[in-house]
Amino acid sequence: MPLVGFPRRGPLLRLAGRAQCPPPPRATAPKCASSPPPVLTRRAASAGSLLLAALPFPASSPQLPVASAAEAEAEGRGGGSGGELELERYTDPDEGFTLLKPASWLKVEKAGATALFQQEGKGSNNVGVVVNPVRLSSLTEFGTPQFVAERLIQAEKKKESTKSAEVVSIGERSGHGGLTVYEIEYLLDSTRGGMKRIFSAAFVANRKLYLLNIAHSDSQEKPLDNQTRNILEEVLHSFDSV
Repeated sequence: MPLVGFPRRGPLLRLAGRAQCPPPPRATAPKCASSPPPVLTRRAASAGSLLLAALPFPASSPQLPVASAAEAEAEGRGGGSGGELELERYTDPDEGFTLLKPASWLKVEKAGATALFQQEGKGSNNVGVVVNPVRLSSLTEFGTPQFVAERLIQAEKKKESTKSAEVVSIGERSGHGGLTVYEIEYLLDSTRGGMKRIFSAAFVANRKLYLLNIAHSDSQEKPLDNQTRNILEEVLHSFDSV
């Protein structure tokens, strides 16, 4: 089922840091200087790292994989998910998150990724999680789901490889202990991997930002089938703290 959009709730928080006022020198008036808002860069190579760049987090964003030219060509010919996907529970007690993942997707090591699972032979179909510290106690302190989605799409469109990026749906749900989870679905057409459907979920717990990014090919020649879509949505909705 598609995610249900939610209206904007209340004013958005300023992104700029708190003004710092140094003690004024003698015979001069005090001056205040505000730190600039976070800058979105083109260094992020995936939806996951772009969302991290859009949120108040240091600039060193991890890069989750994108499709190579060979993978994109193979997916264009074969498409699909390579058979029915079965899900299994994956829990990281050290980082404090859990989710369902396709049982046949292998866990691989990737710099910057806390956990990454790739479909065998089609690494651009993947489920990735990154966990990093933030200065927030809840994602709502940053803004609404709509605001986060807008920042994410703006960041995608700044990439030279992006041909188009369009939000499909925006949602919000309650996770473990009542924490707020944002969910965003969008379509991305890129010269690096072709048309893909992206599902992202984010929440903040214990001063850490948890971000899930699900990427899957979804071309006109071989669109994402309903069965695979439903399974990927189940993965999306399963992402939670422990």
